[in-house]
Amino acid sequence: MMGKTLNEYSRQQETMCRKNDSISPRLFEEYGVNRGLRDEKGNGVLTGLTKISKITSSKIENGEKVPCDGQLWYRGYRVEDLIGTLGENELGFEKIAYLLLMGEKPDPRQEEEFRSFVGNCRTLPTNFTRDVIMKAPTEDIMNSMTKSILTLASYDENAKDISVSNSLRQCIQLIGEFPLLAVYGYNAYVHYEKNGSMFIHHPDPQLSTAENLLMLLRPDRSYTTTEAKVLDTALILHMEHGGGNNSTFTTRVVTSTGSDTYSTMAAAMSSLKGPKHGGANIKVMEMMDDIRTHVKDYSDKEEVEAYLVKLAEGKAFDGKGLIYGMGHAIYSLSDPRERIFKHYVEELAAEKGREEDLQLYQNVEELAPEVIARHRRIYKGVSPNVDFYSGFVYDMLGIPVELYTAMFAVARIVGWSAHRIEELICMDKIIRPAYMSVMEEK
Repeated sequence: MMGKTLNEYSRQQETMCRKNDSISPRLFEEYGVNRGLRDEKGNGVLTGLTKISKITSSKIENGEKVPCDGQLWYRGYRVEDLIGTLGENELGFEKIAYLLLMGEKPDPRQEEEFRSFVGNCRTLPTNFTRDVIMKAPTEDIMNSMTKSILTLASYDENAKDISVSNSLRQCIQLIGEFPLLAVYGYNAYVHYEKNGSMFIHHPDPQLSTAENLLMLLRPDRSYTTTEAKVLDTALILHMEHGGGNNSTFTTRVVTSTGSDTYSTMAAAMSSLKGPKHGGANIKVMEMMDDIRTHVKDYSDKEEVEAYLVKLAEGKAFDGKGLIYGMGHAIYSLSDPRERIFKHYVEELAAEKGREEDLQLYQNVEELAPEVIARHRRIYKGVSPNVDFYSGFVYDMLGIPVELYTAMFAVARIVGWSAHRIEELICMDKIIRPAYMSVMEEK
C-alpha cells in the first residue's frame, strides 16, 4: 500500500475523478436533457400515471398556466377535507392509511378491522430488538431502521413472494412495525452512544400510531390529547405526496424490477434520508436556532427582516444564501399541508407556552417570501412549505432531532406501500431511463 491509507489514496484520486467525470452544462442544453428530471421552471418530466394522489399548484386561465393555491388530494379527496371530517379528538392516521392503500374510505367495520391488524403488527420477532436493533447502534436512525427492515426479511417465510396479497400483508406489517424500529433504534443509540438510560416500552395495540409513538418515547408513557392530535395530523400530512418525489419514485423503480417488499422499502428509506428530501426540517430548526442567536426581539419585524436579508445574501448561517422552509419544487402560492398544519401548531404552542417562538416563526413566514423575491431569480412564487413548521412541532412534542426524518418515514411508508401495490398491479415493464453517452472515443 506504499504507506498510504485508503482515505489518503481516495483524497489524492479525487482530482482525477473530477477531471474525467465533469460534464459541461452546455451539453445538457444541447441534447435537451432535463437535469433532475425537471425543466428550468421546475416542471417534472412525466414518467408515470397514478390514481393514488394528486398535487395541484396551477390552473389554466385564458389559455395560460397561472399559479394557484396548492391542493393535495388523496384518492380523490382534498386532504384538508379528510382531516376536517375527523372528530375534534379523533385520530385518523389509520383511517386515511386504509383509503390510500385500498382506494376507498373504510366503513366502520373495515376501519376497525384494519386498525386491529395494524395494532397487532406492532410487534417484532422474538429477541429482534436485542439481536438486531441494539447491535451497532447509531445516531443515524434512518440507517438503523433500514438495517432492521432488511433483516426482517429473514424472519418472513414468504419474503420473496411479490404477489399483490402477500405484498399488501408485508406493507401492513411494516406500517405497524415502523414506530418500533424508529423509537427502539433511538433508545439504543441514547443508551450505548450517549450513556443515557435505557427503557423499552411495549406498544399498545389498542392505541393509534401517534399515541404509540409518544408513549414509546417517554419514560412515563404519558401524553396529552392535543399532543396526540397534532402528531396524528403531521403523520397524515406526510403520508403521501404524489409519485414524483424521490423516495416514492424509488419505490416504483425498485418495485418494477420484481424486487421484494423489504428491499423496496429499504431503498425508499435510503432516498428519504438525504438532506435534499426528508431532512429539510432539520435545516429549518438549525436556521431558526441561528436566528434566535442573532435576533434580540422576535416581534421586531425590521430586525427579523434584516437578518433574513443576511441569510439570503449568504452572509449568515451556512452561507448558502437559502432561507430553509421556504419554497417547494411544485407549490408556489401556498403549500396546503402548511396551511392545515399552522392551526394545530398554534394550538400546541399555546399549550406548551411557546408563543414567543411562534411569533418568530410567523414573522419569518411573512417576511421571507418578500426577501427571497428581492434577492433571487425565481420563476414562481415562494411560500412556506410543510417542513417550515414540522421541526418546531416535533421540538414542542419532545421528539429528538435524531428522529425527525424517521417520523417522516413512519408516515410515508403508507404512501410507498400504496405506490408499490399500484406498480405491481398496473405495470409490467422495468423502469429503465435513457442516458446519452458524451464519452470521447480514443
